[in-house]
Amino acid sequence: MIKSKAFKIFIPVLCLLFIAAFAKHRLIDNKHLPESHLFSKEMDETSGLAASAINPDIYYAHNDSGDTSRFFAITADGKLKTTIYFSGDKKEPFGVRDCEDIAVGPGPLKGKSYVYIGDIGDNSAIRKFITVYRAEERKTWGTNSLAQTVPVPLNLKYPDGAKDAEAITIDPIEKLLYIITKRGDSVGVYTSPLTYKANDTITLTFRGRLFFSGIKPFKWITAADVTADGKQILVKSYEKVYYWQRQANQPIWQALKTTPKELVYKQEKQGEAIAFTRDGNGYYTTSEGIYAPIYYYKIAGN
Repeated sequence: MIKSKAFKIFIPVLCLLFIAAFAKHRLIDNKHLPESHLFSKEMDETSGLAASAINPDIYYAHNDSGDTSRFFAITADGKLKTTIYFSGDKKEPFGVRDCEDIAVGPGPLKGKSYVYIGDIGDNSAIRKFITVYRAEERKTWGTNSLAQTVPVPLNLKYPDGAKDAEAITIDPIEKLLYIITKRGDSVGVYTSPLTYKANDTITLTFRGRLFFSGIKPFKWITAADVTADGKQILVKSYEKVYYWQRQANQPIWQALKTTPKELVYKQEKQGEAIAFTRDGNGYYTTSEGIYAPIYYYKIAGN
């Protein structure tokens, strides 16, 4: 009798568990399925992503160390539109050493938009300086298959010794370039003005340290982005995405010291790239690897 009663209880409970699992799969897990994937084999080690300011539905991406001095214009669903080659450092065999992130923002000419390519990787923390290349955006990058550009290089030095970093972003309000370092129990936030001449060497300004909970190396910072209006901020580690809403007249480095929200993120293998959509209502992520998946996430409330 006891076994019969237990069996009668067990069957409904088992059914409920199956229903709950199915609902989770349909309502939650499917939201984390890839939106698409990168289509070009040339993009085999994607490390940065940023939305174009002048070409709708176009994003800029680039490979990690080992690639030549180039970046890519792709559609939101991962189709390659244009490969843009640029003149890098002649002392480097490939023109660049270790490009780790890319950003889009203002520059020296009012009304123009610029792409910033961050050759900032330094695994052994031995570089005397790192370099950020700035190139004016072109409308044709959304339509052509091949392009050339001559960027303006800026050499940057840390005030407290060499660092490894994979995250750059541009503050369009205060006109500052931001670098967030990668490793350590806490990471450093540094800035540089956007007004500079070709091959200038500038010492970065230290703005403070940020602590993110977790286990190394999963907590290490791999990317950052700021919306076109400067009001929203994303910082990405290997396992989490952090989000801030900037208050009026608040510097980004001060906003970063407040407690962030943790947004939805399906952890990717070697996921190092994140970008807001141009309207700031969501964000895309992708990772290293040939035909890497592209994920889209809508920001709740936007």
